[in-house]
Amino acid sequence: MIFELPLLILLLTTAAGALVVKDLVSAVFILGSYSFALSLVWALVGAVDVAFVEAVVGAGLGTVFFLLALFRTGEKDTRIHRVPVPRIALLGLPMLALLMLYGAGDLPVFNDPQAPAASHVSPVYLENSLEETKTPNVVTAILMDYRALDTLVETIVIFTAGIACALLLRGRGK
Repeated sequence: MIFELPLLILLLTTAAGALVVKDLVSAVFILGSYSFALSLVWALVGAVDVAFVEAVVGAGLGTVFFLLALFRTGEKDTRIHRVPVPRIALLGLPMLALLMLYGAGDLPVFNDPQAPAASHVSPVYLENSLEETKTPNVVTAILMDYRALDTLVETIVIFTAGIACALLLRGRGK
């Protein structure tokens, strides 16, 4: 509980900083620090696997790829050219935020053992994974057996993004 409020403030500050900064290189570094702070939040709530992926992909690879892309552009292209915010966005986004806060009231309490995910899906995975998948690791059984198609599609998306980054950043030859 002692780390939640400072991390929330850090996340909001870095997100706002990335929006108001005038230089793209600075924005990339700020977004990298945002991603690292978000990985700390994921670790704090117990999603260590998501925290690890956020730190490696978001703070690490994302920052490196953005910087490589920026260093391959001209100096005039690294300045941010701002357009005025549409008025519908100024009205719609606060209304959307209020609607999301209203909907969040119906979510189960964090760490509630009676939540639907904890009372319907998780017990089936925990009780039957060894027998059905012959895998002693429940996380591996979920990712590679029960949710294999989902994991395959996520892997394809990440692979495609990596190939796209490599194609964009490849050298043109001499």
